[in-house]
Amino acid sequence: MLINGHRLTRCCRTLLNSVQVARGTIGLQRMVQPGGPVAVPCRGKKDETRLFTPIPIRPNPDDINVGAELTGTLDKAEMLKVILKFSNRKEIKFLCLENGIDSNLQQQAFVSFRKYCLETDALPADLHVVLSDILQGAGHVDDIFPYFLRHVKQIFPHLECMDDLKKISDLRQPANWYPSARGMNRKVIFHSGPTNSGKTYHAMERFLTAKSGVYCGPLKLLASEVYNKSNQRGTACDLVTGEERKFANPDGKPSAHVACTVEMTSINTPYEVAVIDEIQLLKDVGRGWAWTRAFLGLMAEEIHVCGEPGTVDLLQKLCETTHESLEVRNYKRLTPLHIEDQALQSLDNVLPGDCIVCFSKNDIYAVSREIEARGREVAVIYGGLPPGTKLAQAAKFNDLDNSCKVLVATDAIGMGLNLSIRRVIFYSMIKPTMNQKGEKEMDTISVSAALQIAGRAGRYGMKWDEGYVTTFKAEDLSTLRGILSQTPEPLTQAGLHPTADMIELYAYHLPNATLSNLMEIFVSLSTVDDSLYFMCNTEDFKFLAETIQHVPLPLRARYIFCCAPINRNMPFVCSMFLKYARRYSRNEPVTFDWLCNQCGWPFQLPRTIIDLVHLEAVFDVLDLYLWLSYRFPDLFPDEKLVRDIQRELDDIIQQGVFQITKLLKNSETAVSTNTPDEDAFVMRQKKSKYYREGGTPGSAGGTRGRLTERLLAQGLLTPAMLQELKHEWDQQAKRSGRGSGGDGDADDDPFDGGKKGPGRRKGGGVGGGGGRKSK
Repeated sequence: MLINGHRLTRCCRTLLNSVQVARGTIGLQRMVQPGGPVAVPCRGKKDETRLFTPIPIRPNPDDINVGAELTGTLDKAEMLKVILKFSNRKEIKFLCLENGIDSNLQQQAFVSFRKYCLETDALPADLHVVLSDILQGAGHVDDIFPYFLRHVKQIFPHLECMDDLKKISDLRQPANWYPSARGMNRKVIFHSGPTNSGKTYHAMERFLTAKSGVYCGPLKLLASEVYNKSNQRGTACDLVTGEERKFANPDGKPSAHVACTVEMTSINTPYEVAVIDEIQLLKDVGRGWAWTRAFLGLMAEEIHVCGEPGTVDLLQKLCETTHESLEVRNYKRLTPLHIEDQALQSLDNVLPGDCIVCFSKNDIYAVSREIEARGREVAVIYGGLPPGTKLAQAAKFNDLDNSCKVLVATDAIGMGLNLSIRRVIFYSMIKPTMNQKGEKEMDTISVSAALQIAGRAGRYGMKWDEGYVTTFKAEDLSTLRGILSQTPEPLTQAGLHPTADMIELYAYHLPNATLSNLMEIFVSLSTVDDSLYFMCNTEDFKFLAETIQHVPLPLRARYIFCCAPINRNMPFVCSMFLKYARRYSRNEPVTFDWLCNQCGWPFQLPRTIIDLVHLEAVFDVLDLYLWLSYRFPDLFPDEKLVRDIQRELDDIIQQGVFQITKLLKNSETAVSTNTPDEDAFVMRQKKSKYYREGGTPGSAGGTRGRLTERLLAQGLLTPAMLQELKHEWDQQAKRSGRGSGGDGDADDDPFDGGKKGPGRRKGGGVGGGGGRKSK
């Protein structure tokens, strides 16, 4: 009986081998000559398989060991030798490549197979018999391959569906994702012009006179402004943002017009007119996908897009993919903008109507304090402030009867606020930016950003008929001139991002992969038309996915949570994000009382900058609650109560910002120790390295204004002398406790005696940051 069963199994195995192995083995005999090189086919992208992790195979302890009954038990030590010999054969490695198992997967597969064979008490009968034959000298190690391949397909299920995965992530024709829009004869009009040219005004006039319309803006502030002005002019208009819904009609009936943030744009609702503002943000590495989606997918008879002239070529190419024509209407700036001949150089020279633009909250705080020390009142605006506080600070600055005549702000003033600025002063020309990999870089401000910010001076219809722009440092002025003399860089690519449906399809094929891993695999396997599109940064999404990976959630809910617009650099916000997810997973409502207990309500007035930064984080936590309440209303039921305390918190933050100098005095050590400015440390390090490696404040201007450069040009200093002096300066800085590139001012020059400009100080930073909030 044993012999008959043994022979029967061997016959079955032989038939199986004839189908699965002969193809590869016979091919190998033809292709691989003894001692000759092995041909290795190239399959797919170089690193696409490194993202796949093996699924552990758990044997059934109740399985009957049929193989042992047929052929007897196996010697584990001898079996190990056989498996090692199998895994080291060139022919086997080639067969692996033929079956899509590249070198990244082979090592994991061999380890998994070896462990499986040695640790499983009851191997499948066919594999057990084959191993027994080999140990008895009746078979060849290559006979193991069909069973090895079966095992590999179990631990790497993507091998069975790689073609399907690549088809799902084929993003080469995003215009075809929107069949309803493609079925319409849309008229596309591009209102092209610089800041303060009236381009958006003309588009909005058409919006207001249409039977129905949608306005898509980059910020909650802009959407709210359109909502308010439309209703004031008699056009009923609703407001839709990620965190808020407002209806013009008291009965809650939707109006024919709606103002929304671009991510909230409905591509399933037909409109007569759609306005897409700041269309140049197609290039944004974090949010560009939303503008691409709106432009390609909106169901509107007329699409009015407003933005920089550098976008026209890209829009033309996008219209070619949708078989639509593009009408371009050009606008010129309504008020003149002058570049001053002199830099400000000292805060003593600040005048009414001045706006000093900083790219670090450290600089915001320092400059504000220095100006108020000179007896002048300042308004402060930066990205982390709530919308109400920004509006209050803007109103304070714009009020002719208010004693506040100076504004200190980040580039947050570039859009969304109407400000009566006479002169824009760039405190620095070095700005942190985010590349497509999600990495923060330090570089000279781009032409587009510089024009956007400088264009805020001399706004049409406000107090000042003309605008002026300059820099704080004399050496930056030539750089500014060079930048503003250029036109914005032409856009070449629009952003894309995988949809929830695409990720769900991936999860169907890879049920054991985490959401972060699914996103990473999707991006790796995706095919994008590089001449028109790029894949937006997914690092924030993956960070949030990893944060809640251990929380049991349905895939769709998990995806929605990971789309939440929060700043991952704020620990308190991330902690509350995790708590929200946990309560959702337990089906426990996130009640108002629970939230108040977590956030420390009632809120107290901030006494220090650290208190203010924490309140800003609490505001973001409340914003996150409101965002989730519109997606999961059953488990986030107290939207109205939370909105009430958020307004209260906005008022408290306003009071804190109004007395920001007092907060700075109360936290003397805060600006030089551990207050959390996410940009400060990176900014100091990279600016220091940038300058010391011979960089200048910017290459666009083409003129080097630093004293070091002038000494070299005049022949008073040689490069060798410069290196020696820099070395001595670094050593001196280290002995004084400043280090060579950390806590000191990045703009210090060894030939300026390490002097600091007004408002600069040693030490770390204060504050939080903007994050990826679409407000």
